[in-house]
Amino acid sequence: MSKNTDRHKFILQKVEVDGFVNVQDLSNELSVSGVTIRKDLKLLEGKNLLFRTHGGASKTNPYTNDRPVAEKERLNAPEKKKIAAAAVPLIGANDSIIIASGTTMLALARAIQPNKHLTVVTAALPVALELLQHPEIDIIQLGGQMRSTSSSVTGNYAELMLGDMLCGVLFLGVDGIDPEIGLTTTNLMEARLNQKMISAAQTTIVLADSTKFGKMGLAKICSLDQVHEIITDSGISPVMLKMLREKGVKVTVV
Repeated sequence: MSKNTDRHKFILQKVEVDGFVNVQDLSNELSVSGVTIRKDLKLLEGKNLLFRTHGGASKTNPYTNDRPVAEKERLNAPEKKKIAAAAVPLIGANDSIIIASGTTMLALARAIQPNKHLTVVTAALPVALELLQHPEIDIIQLGGQMRSTSSSVTGNYAELMLGDMLCGVLFLGVDGIDPEIGLTTTNLMEARLNQKMISAAQTTIVLADSTKFGKMGLAKICSLDQVHEIITDSGISPVMLKMLREKGVKVTVV
């Protein structure tokens, strides 16, 4: 398929169906170079027919903005509840875990019903308040500057506290997951704190609903090789799921 119009039609149809396309896959399917595909994507983006991303393109704007936690909590609530329920069995008795910030992390806190001792380190005030009802849980609330949009802390003091800790599992929420770029968030200070959390944990598990895939925030947290598992909902596109698994990422779909 060498004609420009035929290629463009094929690309747009694939973006519409899959939500996301990869340069290398298009190059293989259309038997043209990656340079040609990138030129096609640039032209189609110029016509407002798609959005280019790192290594591909999507049908929706990949860049995400920070929003108040109350607004985000209402979005995809059933999916977040299922994701949280799938994460709970990964918490063992007498574990020391880190729960980062975000509405999916709050869903996880609500799903935890411990019958044995558990230690939870968190940056998120809503998570700490939710877990206070359980006498079996010791809560370590990180200190620092409170972000009004997320009701969670960031800053040097929280980072220093994490430097003295070693935990089993980190449950991490993100604003964007891109197969090439990795994990991102909308806030630079939060990204830095998330990096410290990853260093303090033996295992990193990302809890993210399917709307986070193919999205990108301002600040990079880490690449996918630092992630042990992603738990998401069935709304993830087959193309995105295939790309992640080809990179060796364990993805659990609920």
